[in-house]
Parts: sequence; structure tokens; C-alpha cells
Amino acid sequence: MKAIIPVAGVGSRLRPHTFSQPKVLLNVAGKPIIGHIMDKLIESGIDEAVIIVGYLGEMIEEYLKSNFKIKLTFVTQSEQLGLAHAIHMCRPHVSEDEPLFIILGDTIFDVDLMPVLGGGISTLGVKEVADPRRFGVAVTEGSTIRRLVEKPDQPVSNLAIVGLYFLRQAGVLFNSIDHIIRNDIRTKGEYQLTDALQHMIDCGEQFSTFPVQGWYDCGKPETLLSTNEVLLRSKSTTRSISGCIINPPVFIAESAAVSNSIIGPNATIAEDAVISDSIIRDSIIGQKSQVSDIMLERSIVGNNATLSGMGHEVNIGDFSEIRMS
Repeated sequence: MKAIIPVAGVGSRLRPHTFSQPKVLLNVAGKPIIGHIMDKLIESGIDEAVIIVGYLGEMIEEYLKSNFKIKLTFVTQSEQLGLAHAIHMCRPHVSEDEPLFIILGDTIFDVDLMPVLGGGISTLGVKEVADPRRFGVAVTEGSTIRRLVEKPDQPVSNLAIVGLYFLRQAGVLFNSIDHIIRNDIRTKGEYQLTDALQHMIDCGEQFSTFPVQGWYDCGKPETLLSTNEVLLRSKSTTRSISGCIINPPVFIAESAAVSNSIIGPNATIAEDAVISDSIIRDSIIGQKSQVSDIMLERSIVGNNATLSGMGHEVNIGDFSEIRMS
């Protein structure tokens, strides 16, 4: 089965880290966000993916080609006109009568997709949320979707659409997107996938929902750290380092050098990082960064950064150098 993965966004809420790399390549629990997504898709039987790239897309392409053997096609979205527009650009690479799975590129999830992908009905992943105004939402009758609303100002449902979409026939979706683009139907200035799906419902297409309890947002520094914590519970490494105290769960890359330090809980130390005389917990330290004589918590340190001194909570990008007294 084929998947479409839109990853063209700039990731402005994750600056300074996204000044130098795309959001989906940020490290969480020892692997880029897109790496976790690809692992789950391949495990679920996806054997081909169309990747929609834009900002720093060549870095995403290089990472995926180097690490995954499934068939990959890359489509460039040079002008961001909305998610529906991005999906529509993939039409030449998808057969009209084949089923299709769409997953948003900043959505790490933990759900059994086999029943979803093997079903004969279009279905959307949903999760109950406290504040649905930030999401597209589904209004349901039983498990059948009656209406979809993109980021409602007044909540009409607390079932958020979490970025997992199974379409039983790709051509029906593309025809619906054709309709909203041809008639210039926009919500909040963009061609929304939610509007295209609603048009399908209006034309008689049946949609169901499936619950997604394991849904982890990576769109902001605080949610990236929270996702790191959740993933480490199942992806923690076991490593004994002389002169150090390791409080699991942690990820410490084999090539990382750690001395006279306390690491964890909930800490990710990436490849070739050098940590000395420090206490690091609830934090992510990037590749080839050097951290010394510091206590860090709830912090993100980019790649090739140098950090020393007192510290506490920091958020610094790639190639930064900070010495605190």
C-alpha cells in the first residue's frame, strides 16, 4: 500500500532548531521524527511512500534514501496553499482506484494500523481533546462521521482529527480536491483537506473513525520534550558507563562520550555528543554537541553546539556556543 507524507512545513514554532534543519529531522528518543513514522508505516505493511517536501527538502530526501529501502517518490510543494493542495500534487504518482494512507509528518503515533488498512471503508484517526479549537474535528453518529469542521471557533465536537487518514479509493479524494480548488473553497485562507473530505461525505462517501490514544505532537519545544519522554519508555537503551549514574529511561548513542555525569531520566544523548561533569534530565542533546559543568532539565541543545556553566533550562540551536558563569 502507498502512503503520502506531507513534510513541507517550515516549523517556525521550533526555532532556532528549524533554522538549520527541517522539523521532521529533529531528534526525539534517539531518532528523527520522520524515522519513527517510517518505522511504524513499514511495520504496518506500507511498501511505498510519496513524500511532499519544501523547506530544506533535500535534507529529508537524503535521510530517507539513506535509511529506508521502500520505494520513495519526492514531490516539491514550492507554494504552500494548504494541505489539500499538497496532497493534490501527488496525483500523478497514485493510481485512481488504489487505497491510500495519509499521515502528517509531525505526527508520531502508536496504534495498530493493520485493521485500518485492511478495512473496506474510508476512516480517520481521532482522539478526544480538551480544546478542539486547534484541530479539525469530526462530528459523529456512532462511529460514522456526519460532518468535519476545520479548527472551529466554537467547538462542535471534541474529537480531533489527528493526522491519520485512510481512503479506500484515491481517485475519489483527488476529485473532491479538484472541486474545492476549482471553486476556490478555502478555510482560513487555505485549501483544507478537511473541506475536501467533507465534500466527499456530502457526495455520499461513508467515513468511520478509529481511536488513536497514542498520538504525540512534536510541533513545539515543550511537546517535543513530552514526546521524547513517552517514547523513551519503550525505546530506552541500557548502557553502563563507568563514573556515571544513569537513571532510565534514557537514550545514549553508542558513539556518545559521557563522563562524571548523571544522565536521566528522560534524556536523549545523540551520536558523538560529549558530556562531562553534568546533570542532564528531561532533555535532548544533539549530535556532536559538547556539554560540560552544567545542570540541564527541560532543555533542547541542537547539533554541534557547545554549552557550559550553570544552566537550568535552555533551548539553543545548531552550532551555538554558550558559556555561563
